Amino acid sequence: MGEVDTAFIQEPEHRPKLSPNQAEGIPIIDLSPITNHAVSDPSAIENLVKEIESACKEWGFFQVTNHGVPLTLRQNIEKASRLFFEQTQEEKKKVSRDEKSTTGYYDTEHTKNVRDWKEVFDFLAKDPTFIPVTSDEHDDRVTHWTNVSPEYPPNFRDIMEEYIQEVEKLSFKLLELIALSLGLEAKRFEEFFMKDQTSFIRLNHYPPCPYPHLALGVGRHKDGGALTVLAQDEVGGLEVKRKADQEWIRVKPTPDAYIINVGDLIQLFMKVWSNDAYESVEHRVMVNSEKERFSIPFFFNPAHDIEVKPLEELTNEHNPSKYRPYKWGKFLVHRKGSNFKKQNVENIQIYHYKIT
Repeated sequence: MGEVDTAFIQEPEHRPKLSPNQAEGIPIIDLSPITNHAVSDPSAIENLVKEIESACKEWGFFQVTNHGVPLTLRQNIEKASRLFFEQTQEEKKKVSRDEKSTTGYYDTEHTKNVRDWKEVFDFLAKDPTFIPVTSDEHDDRVTHWTNVSPEYPPNFRDIMEEYIQEVEKLSFKLLELIALSLGLEAKRFEEFFMKDQTSFIRLNHYPPCPYPHLALGVGRHKDGGALTVLAQDEVGGLEVKRKADQEWIRVKPTPDAYIINVGDLIQLFMKVWSNDAYESVEHRVMVNSEKERFSIPFFFNPAHDIEVKPLEELTNEHNPSKYRPYKWGKFLVHRKGSNFKKQNVENIQIYHYKIT
């Protein structure tokens, strides 16, 4: 990516510390009570739900082990990611995404109107994925997005689809635990994801950056979906804003674990569905002056026509709704559009729907 230009430079108050605080206490949760089918222990599952509840309320982030995703599939997709990004810019741009086709390769994404120091490849979980034509609430037209696949590495599409299938299973299991932690039926959220979901996976590559004190791999933000399942390499770089003191804390990589952004942290669905039961936190990605970094987030999103509003079970006269309803697809299209170029105003956020 060469020299840093002004598009990458963060405002002084948002620039990273080169000696960040290392996270102590971010929960590492063992999912074996729900993934080890040879053992069925109701008390273990009950304790697991309590761990999820505590993690969502206190951190908004947690890591999971014994998650059931085969290690070989993760290794395959990590290798494919490295092979793809090792290619020349000319080769990668043969599968570029644009404002009309939002899958494929891209290297000029913006967060909070500042360019990210990264390049990405997006791939849909469902092909085709149906989506509104515009973010206009009065426009009922629907279009669809489809996947593109590079010629190299070989079997790219198969590798992506096999991995997505398994990480999606994990996402449904996590949704059940989150529902139980809110005092709801385990399958309460399943109906929003069973048909026409808008989930996608992203391959991230963060090249070495000569100015790590000025730029970020991804600026401060809150994810725009229901749940994110993140695989990061040993280099690390993810930071979360600790609720207790608002300090930025580095998340130390745990081998073969997944980092979960869930509940209110994701900012959009679970914040509204839980009616602020789980408060959200911001996160960002540091860059490294010497090492490249890779990560693979899976963004678990519902169907475009789902109306997002607090569940009736979580509201009453003493705890009224704090958000006005909106359609997920409209929100998604608006957010996607703001990622392609610098805007004159802040891109849409969950608090824009809050009732004042």
